Amino acid sequence: MIHKMEKWAANSHFSGTVLLTDQNRNTIWNAAFGYSNRADRIPNQADTRFGIASGCKLFTAIAVCQLIEQGKLSLDSKLSECLDIRLPHVSPEITVFHLLSHTSGIPDYFDEEVMDDFEDLWKAVPMYTLRSGRDFLPLFQNEPMKFQPGERFHYNNAGFVMLGLIVEQHAGLSFRDYVQQFVFEPCGMNDSGYFPLDRLPANTAYGYIDEEDGTWRTNQYAIPIQGYADGGAYVTAPDMAKLWRGLLSNTLLSASMTEQLLAAHSHDPDSDLKYGLGVWITEKNGNVYKYHVMGYDPGVNFRSAYYPDTGHTLVVASNASDGAFEMMQTIEEALFN
Repeated sequence: MIHKMEKWAANSHFSGTVLLTDQNRNTIWNAAFGYSNRADRIPNQADTRFGIASGCKLFTAIAVCQLIEQGKLSLDSKLSECLDIRLPHVSPEITVFHLLSHTSGIPDYFDEEVMDDFEDLWKAVPMYTLRSGRDFLPLFQNEPMKFQPGERFHYNNAGFVMLGLIVEQHAGLSFRDYVQQFVFEPCGMNDSGYFPLDRLPANTAYGYIDEEDGTWRTNQYAIPIQGYADGGAYVTAPDMAKLWRGLLSNTLLSASMTEQLLAAHSHDPDSDLKYGLGVWITEKNGNVYKYHVMGYDPGVNFRSAYYPDTGHTLVVASNASDGAFEMMQTIEEALFN
């Protein structure tokens, strides 16, 4: 099995790291490929930090659910009641639940139904200005609703920006500090964080965009300079495995709240995927096959999953724009077929 996966990684020029563990936390496969710094030919390592784009929406959902358990919010809290920021065209009926489940209808700053190129965003608003949650507001706050709350599922980054602002208002901390203290630290995720692109710490992979002519460039001018509640954290593969353990052992949330987070609340009409609160759900034969998160940005590709039937945890992080999905698929075929 491992030989097959190593061969695929070599043939596809995969750049990143992979960690597969069993139900007893024993490592089945932990490998790294490619370079964290191509110019200096510094190899990726098993403990290299990688950007994970939207893979960290789960962190945001956990933070919000913690505040719900503290009685500071509820899933039924309306956006107009729990956040002092007003969006003039947004429905007053939007709730925290709608935001967490991508059913709010709130206007998005990168709408995949009307935009193809993420980098087009920075023509009007330079990416280096996006250092706080409020910095994202001009990208969407004056746009009309896409649909009425609860009407349907539509994956939405701006909704998670609003959730980050809600966390800040009710926790009295910046979103990033809250996640660091109450999500990362309880799990022992000592190497993860929301690092700015212009101050990346040691042992962090640069994200690379491969051009059609065979050249490449880093993603320094292609994504927001610092990640927020909708995406952009950096993690190591071992840290992400710790996150799954912390969530599933009820270290981060109570058993009942964890069950709510992992329950299917909405359905993506463009796929067979269901969505909980910050987490995707794939079912087979009516049962949950995996809980998973994914992230795509220019120069970032990430997948991670927990498989409840077998107890396996998988983390695939890439510092290129593709490869993680294919690696995950190759591992699943080798492991479960």
